[in-house]
Amino acid sequence: MDNLLKYKIALTMIPGVGGITAKKLISYCGGIDAVFLEKESSLLKIPGIGNHLARAILSFKDFNRVEKEIRFIEKNNIEVFFYTEKSYPARLKHCEDGPVLLFYKGKADLNKQKVLAVVGTRSITEYGKEKCNEIIEGITKHDPLIVSGLAYGVDAKAHKAALDNNLQTVGVLGHGLDRIYPPLNKPLARKMLEQKGGLLSDFTSETQPDRENFPKRNRIIAGLVDAIIVIEAAKTGGALITANIANSYNRDVFAVPGRTKDTYSQGCNHLIKIHKANLIESAADIEYIMQWESEPSKAKNKQQQLFIELEPDEKIITDLMAENGEASFDYLVSKSGFSFSKTSSVLLNLEFKGAVRTLPGKIFRLNGIL
Repeated sequence: MDNLLKYKIALTMIPGVGGITAKKLISYCGGIDAVFLEKESSLLKIPGIGNHLARAILSFKDFNRVEKEIRFIEKNNIEVFFYTEKSYPARLKHCEDGPVLLFYKGKADLNKQKVLAVVGTRSITEYGKEKCNEIIEGITKHDPLIVSGLAYGVDAKAHKAALDNNLQTVGVLGHGLDRIYPPLNKPLARKMLEQKGGLLSDFTSETQPDRENFPKRNRIIAGLVDAIIVIEAAKTGGALITANIANSYNRDVFAVPGRTKDTYSQGCNHLIKIHKANLIESAADIEYIMQWESEPSKAKNKQQQLFIELEPDEKIITDLMAENGEASFDYLVSKSGFSFSKTSSVLLNLEFKGAVRTLPGKIFRLNGIL
């Protein structure tokens, strides 16, 4: 067992020490154990460390609880990933607010070449179930790792669809690995482990599934993956939080559109409307945007793009993007002289034609040859 593990766990148990603060402390002090040996006067010189937090670090004495956690880890064959180590998920390592410590039980490779998250409402409809099955079945040939939150609704459906298609799937939890929430998903979690998937958390055992834990869980989901698919979502909720975090991490975000009056399509429609998600109807859209097509398909798409016919307004927009290959929405509105709504409409038509793709931050990029 890692000699420094007790300090790694202890640091995460100090109230007020999150991922960013923990990394800062380790960097300034020169090591994880050095944080607990530092003088208060030295801690106070670290930017962002005030009297209250410095005293909380120096007064931490609950190493009995730490030892108990280590026994739990050993007994249950749990892997521990620290952010400075090679075993830590590479994609998450680049997220500034990512956790310093992760607890993992499973066999799935978190650094797999292709990793997708599937998220959405807990109140999934028949339409949502159908689209979730269809999309995951469609991307099976690429053998991606499917990540979700093991909650009711879209999460559970995504895990089940992955298992049905013999894909590895990992559940990111908002509590410790000593329990499964909701309890009805225990059989699903067991099957995920049996099929070489996994369960991941940054919470120690005995941590309850409290409401405030789930936004933190959502950050891990967003950071672990190449892209996020929102199947169904209301106007507010965890799925939209995860999508916004993914955009801040420069991850691709996809959303399945629905009827405007359907409650659990309104969130997806809104993400698409404000250019925070790519509209997708099928797995083929994901393949195209992520450039996962097989070589024959790429050649076919490129040949098709040679003959894209553009309307005059579309040509104005693509000409503005031609110099750098991409441009911001605001730049296109300013330079084209078009109204906000007209620019949106033209860009949407260009997306449908496969001439343009949307990137996070309202950036639009030209595709192929026009």
